[in-house]
Order: sequence, then structure tokens, then C-alpha cells
Amino acid sequence: AWQLLGMTQAENENEQAAIVSLQRCLELRPNNLPALTALAVSFTNSGMQREACDALRRWISHNPRYRHLVQEGRSPLQGSPLQGSPLQGSPLHGSPLQGSPLQCSPSTPRRGRHISTPASQIKKLLNLKLSDWIILTSDYLLWNRLGATLANGNRSEEAVEAYTRALELQPGFIRSRYNLGISCINLGAHREAVSNFLTALNQQRRTQRCSHQQMSANIWSALRIAISLMDRPELFQAVNIGDLDLLMRAFDMGDV
Repeated sequence: AWQLLGMTQAENENEQAAIVSLQRCLELRPNNLPALTALAVSFTNSGMQREACDALRRWISHNPRYRHLVQEGRSPLQGSPLQGSPLQGSPLHGSPLQGSPLQCSPSTPRRGRHISTPASQIKKLLNLKLSDWIILTSDYLLWNRLGATLANGNRSEEAVEAYTRALELQPGFIRSRYNLGISCINLGAHREAVSNFLTALNQQRRTQRCSHQQMSANIWSALRIAISLMDRPELFQAVNIGDLDLLMRAFDMGDV
């Protein structure tokens, strides 16, 4: 139940609440792999890199398939320093993982089975046109992940299509609504971005009955950027104090 609550909070772009719930889940079941993965994602989205790396290290140590990569009886911070490493200063920096990180890929070398690296898999995905996908899935999470992958590959227009598909399947999916707003900013569609951010915040307020301080800081920050790009300085104060009703009236959104 704590795992489900945490993942739902994350989908609603409420990372801090997600972290609390997932940590409670892991207190009860430390080897819960999906909860550890979700916790790492929430930490990453919150800019907590050290905590995210720690959650990933715990995922490796609890996974029967990969825990042999962690040497017993050594501190995760032992080992020679890697100057300039992106993991420097994190729990994975200098950690006692045996061999290359690619050993964590689900390959089976003894059978000669070839598994492409994550980079080549993403490249293959990005070379596909969205229209080539057989639209049979009702997995809104998958469509959101596709949108994120396309957006990270500078294919914002196709990302918008994927996020829109996710929202058709799950209109209350706040994370996808937020991602759609970001892609709109990248495409220069600032008013559409504002509309998506305001819709996401209003959904948070309705479904979670939360105050301005409890709403997603990421969404408020993105909304501030979009309004700035629209050159609407008279609305900055409304954003700063979290006056959602005033902002919705300013953009003729009414009660969405």
C-alpha cells in the first residue's frame, strides 16, 4: 500500500510526498525492488543525486541477479577516486562494484547472446516515427516514457503527440501534463505551456486538497518561466504568492 501511494504521488508530480511514502514502504520491506527504483527516480527529480545513487546501490545489493557485483564487507565509499566522474561525491563513487557497469545489463555471455546497450536501444527508438507505432497499448505510463525519450532527443513535436496520447488514456496524469507543458515551451508555444501548467496545478489542488506550498514546486517554477517568456510581468506576483484563481482568470481558463 505504501508503494502504491508513493508511485501515485510521483505520478501527481508530488515528489516529496512520494519519497516519504516509498521510504515507509522500504522500512517494512527493504528488498522491494520497484519501490527502490521509484525512490531513485523521485530523488533524481528532486535534485537529490546522492540519495538517488544510494537507492540504486541498494537496488543492486538486493537484486538476486546483480548483488554479486557488490563486494561484501567494504564501505561503498572505499576505492580510488575517479577525478571528474559524474558520480564523484555520491554513494556509487568509488563503490565496490566488480567489473564494468555494463555487467549489470541482462546479458548472458555464456550462451553467446548479444544484447544491445541502452544507448543503442534508445537510438533505435528515436529513429522510429511515432506513426509507425501500432497503437494498441493502453499503458499511459509507456506513452509518457516515450514522450520523455523523444523530448530528450530534441523531438518535441513528436513528444507532444506521445504526451497527448498518455493524457487521452489518463486525463488526470499530472506528470504527463507537466511534461507536455515543458515540450510546449521548447516549441515556443508559451500560452499552451501556461495552460497545461495551470491545469496540472488545479488538478493537484482538487485531487489532493493541497495548499500552494504543498503543490509541485517544479510546476510553479516552469509556470513562472512560461509567463516570463510571454512578457507578462504583471502576473509575477500572482505566481510568487500562488494565486492560482487569479492566474486562471487571466488566461480565461475558468474552472477547468
